[in-house]
Amino acid sequence: MPEIIVKYDNKVIERIVTEKKRVSIGRTRDNDIVLENRGVSRKHALIEFNNNAAVIIDNESLNGTFLNNRKINEEILRDDDVITIGKYSLVYHTESTDDNNDSAHFDGTMILKTKKQRQLLENDKIEKQIISKYGGSVLLGEENTDFTEYKIDRDVITIGKAKFVHVKAKGFWISGIQAKISKENNFFVLTNLGKKGKTLVNGEPISKYNLKNGDLITVGKSTYKFVEGDNK
Repeated sequence: MPEIIVKYDNKVIERIVTEKKRVSIGRTRDNDIVLENRGVSRKHALIEFNNNAAVIIDNESLNGTFLNNRKINEEILRDDDVITIGKYSLVYHTESTDDNNDSAHFDGTMILKTKKQRQLLENDKIEKQIISKYGGSVLLGEENTDFTEYKIDRDVITIGKAKFVHVKAKGFWISGIQAKISKENNFFVLTNLGKKGKTLVNGEPISKYNLKNGDLITVGKSTYKFVEGDNK
């Protein structure tokens, strides 16, 4: 059964395992998931389950619903996707892993002016401009890279220090071909091909990882940000 983990300030405050076809999210107590914060609308968003798929739908909320740091209206959920609503993060799992909390009531929705909200909106605007410019997914050079923007325009892109790789990474201890980004089932997957522990996503070593918008990829001393476009 699907599981939704609700986090506030990076602390888990609730786990929801559900068989319902529709889960409502909002500030008032008649929602299935109650997020007590004035940055959350009364009826903020919905998650609908249908034919082994889950869809997150923003309910014309005042402050918006973000999926993997991107503002969305309606989007299919994948395992480990992160939904941001107000100051809350909701991590979606297609299968449950294992509890519960409740609280207060506010009258009106307050427009969020937090640094995090401003940053989310600004990043979302910039990323959408980049996707529009290139017409697809892009790697952004964040640190120790030879480029600022690199369009992912083929089914396999190699990363390493060899002369023939598509993306040159820096670092004495990395392999000639350290990693690859490949397209699988309409999504991009990062695979470590070289030395163990030299390919990281969001600071964690990986062997194989399904990339999501906003992920930070580090190969050796080089760091790239994955900006997801329309992969279809």
